[in-house]
Amino acid sequence: MAHQVCLIRGDGVGPELVAAVETVFEAAKVSVDWIEVEAGLKCVEAGKPIVPEETIAKIKEIGVGLKAPMTTPIGKGSVSPNVTLRKKLDLYACVRPVKQLPGVPTPFDGLDIVIFRENTEDLYAQIEYMATEHVAHSVKIISDFGSERICRAAFEYARKNGRKRVVGVHKANIMKIADGLFLNVFKKVATEYPEIESWDNIVDNQCMQLVTKWKLYDVLVMPNLYGDIVSDLAAGMMGGLGVAPGANYGVGCALFEAVHGSAPKYTGMNKVNPTALLLSATLMLEHLGELDARRDVEGALEETLKKGVKTYDLGGDATTSGFADAIASELRG
Repeated sequence: MAHQVCLIRGDGVGPELVAAVETVFEAAKVSVDWIEVEAGLKCVEAGKPIVPEETIAKIKEIGVGLKAPMTTPIGKGSVSPNVTLRKKLDLYACVRPVKQLPGVPTPFDGLDIVIFRENTEDLYAQIEYMATEHVAHSVKIISDFGSERICRAAFEYARKNGRKRVVGVHKANIMKIADGLFLNVFKKVATEYPEIESWDNIVDNQCMQLVTKWKLYDVLVMPNLYGDIVSDLAAGMMGGLGVAPGANYGVGCALFEAVHGSAPKYTGMNKVNPTALLLSATLMLEHLGELDARRDVEGALEETLKKGVKTYDLGGDATTSGFADAIASELRG
């Protein structure tokens, strides 16, 4: 029986990346019934909300979604479709695996870290206002509830996957109340997992240590803003945003996405690397219980990279569709 999955084709290069996933899934004989839903710039241009309520309702009903990159309109009053989806679906855990890929040049040999980013609070609550004509306020929200569930998710992941260390990342030396709360919750949750080594790092120091002592780290957990920044730093370490997958988990709902933007200047050029969305789709396969399919797709992708088939961002000349076709050929044997 086919798995039902909501599909957002996205803006910019999004539809081209989705087509690459469809090509690979067909070759892998993955049985998915795509339920297309709308969100993003196209909705705004059609006079609709950037994420229509019917889209939220359908993803809640189905419980699983794959989302291509979307464009956030620039200007006052504009909201991010990504943040909107995370908040309305309560996708509190953004999980970003950062792992060295064969055939992708990086000085960070052996890189293998998983970043847990709280996804619904912090400055991304989008509570902003002009206090005076010349002073803007943006409200940072950190709660016991939000902090505990993301910290617990990180420790549970470590326990389930045999990870030995979980590090809490914060700026409690300056933001003693908000980040202090997160840190206290992290330490409290850590006591429930005595078999897992844990400590905390200040976020600026953590960034430095990521590029000097990356083999020391296993799982990192942090509030929303730091998670956004640190995960992009880590994506650069593994070869760039074009190869960095992402997953968002809530209670009874999960949404999988590439972490890069919609790259509108490349729309229709058949140029952008589909690896990030493909790897995000393999995380979705694992979530659906299709472990063999995940292994097959990842294996074919890695073999393709080893053979030197790469898109422009990795120094190659393969097109988006050409790269997907090469993976499909590997899968067909």
